[in-house]
Amino acid sequence: MIPASPDGSAEIPSDVLIVEDDPIIAIDFEDRLLGFGVTSVRSVGSVAQALATISARAPDFALLDVELGREKSFAVAERLAAAQIPFVFVTGYGAETRIPAEFKMRPRLQKPCSSEALEIALRSRGT
Repeated sequence: MIPASPDGSAEIPSDVLIVEDDPIIAIDFEDRLLGFGVTSVRSVGSVAQALATISARAPDFALLDVELGREKSFAVAERLAAAQIPFVFVTGYGAETRIPAEFKMRPRLQKPCSSEALEIALRSRGT
């Protein structure tokens, strides 16, 4: 269960990992997350960087761009799922994005996403 804040809404995770290969998009997400009250935002642009970052210090929540240049973020999703760390896929592609069967039920945000949709995903922890 997600802890609720005094006003009854779900609490914002304090440490969020952004896995996004476009620095402009990553900066936009970071600015918005900090505006929602996230205290630590870490951004990486590749699967290897994401896995190393998770190993060094697991985040409370993650935003995963599906397409990272020539690689996909599914190895990161597997690591997060195994550690029971909530995450949301973020994609600039529509329904044609191929998501492995084990992740079909995971929520997705369509880029560009509204601040409202991002905050809902954050507060619901991707459920």
